[in-house]
Amino acid sequence: MKKLKDLPPADRPREKLLKQGAAFLSDQELLAILLSKGTAKDDVFALSRKIIKIIDEKGAALTAQDIMAVDGIGMAKAAAICAAFEFVRRRVKPQGLKIKFPADVLPLIHHYADRKQEHFLCVSINGANEVMSVRVVSIGLINKTQVHPREVFADVLAERASAVIVAHNHPHGDLAPSREDIQVTRQLKDAAQTLGLTFLDHIIFNTTGYYSFAEQEEQ
Repeated sequence: MKKLKDLPPADRPREKLLKQGAAFLSDQELLAILLSKGTAKDDVFALSRKIIKIIDEKGAALTAQDIMAVDGIGMAKAAAICAAFEFVRRRVKPQGLKIKFPADVLPLIHHYADRKQEHFLCVSINGANEVMSVRVVSIGLINKTQVHPREVFADVLAERASAVIVAHNHPHGDLAPSREDIQVTRQLKDAAQTLGLTFLDHIIFNTTGYYSFAEQEEQ
């Protein structure tokens, strides 16, 4: 991504948001608006990338101290970012979203589509087919070691969910499942059955579309 000063005015995050709406901005652009400017060492986009990496790793456990670990981020900026996250978390929650088909969860996870690394996600569903939570299980290439059933299902069982949907992004565009994707899906499906959970789907997605194991099985 170019530096902010090198972009034409119409392509800068704030102007782009006002013209097209927040949904058309990448995560880096959205965070760049909150930061407003970079530091002597990093431009605002480079700074956004560093903070997003921390947010992905920490998830709901994110603290101002985590953000302040980034060189150039002081107490005021860290507090503003944490406050923005908490405000949105209180007002706009995935909990309660009722799904009819597994792909209905895509709006909750699609912002991971443009990440440069694979993010493996788990969506907990209750007995009324309502979303309880969405969490990042692992970051990096998907394999059976990283995506072990105990890592995927520990929180699902703790919150007494009855079903799960797992998903991950394919950063390089191809939506076709890899051999590892197929193996992980089979392993998680078997483990879910043993645990008394309904394994609804494994969804692979990118910025332009998605692949659903469940939909393919129905064909």
